[in-house]
Amino acid sequence: MAQERQAGQDYFRTLLQTVVGQAFNAAGYHLRENPYQWAGGKYRFVKDFQDGYYGLIDFQALVYSDTMWSAGAPSRFKVQLTRSPDRHGMASDSAGYATRGLGQLVVEDFAVAILPAADHWWSFQDTDSLGAALAEAGHLIIGYGIPWLAGDLVPPAD
Repeated sequence: MAQERQAGQDYFRTLLQTVVGQAFNAAGYHLRENPYQWAGGKYRFVKDFQDGYYGLIDFQALVYSDTMWSAGAPSRFKVQLTRSPDRHGMASDSAGYATRGLGQLVVEDFAVAILPAADHWWSFQDTDSLGAALAEAGHLIIGYGIPWLAGDLVPPAD
């Protein structure tokens, strides 16, 4: 079971890099090498900003590898965005620190009803549905998340 779960996590990381890796790299974000976190389903893309802050894009995947390839409960992932003076993303009282789930940012902050809920998890059961889910999340990260992390895109005032 542990080997199946690890294989599922490795496959998620491979597809993650295939679907969004090139676009994230072009924006200056790189997948942090951390096999221990990868084994737990956490994949972090990091960018160092010139102002001393770090932009972090975290994917938390719950891969149910025993059902991923068959008709069972779907696996899922969610995305967290953080701007922090700490390279590990630790919470800070700094005025520039901010963290939001991708769904919260899009649905609540920018009032774009493209996702069913602000606390959205993307679900998948196979390669096709995983690729589609990563593409959807990737488009939202490129369109909203990365500009928000950089401070170039600010949600409208109420």
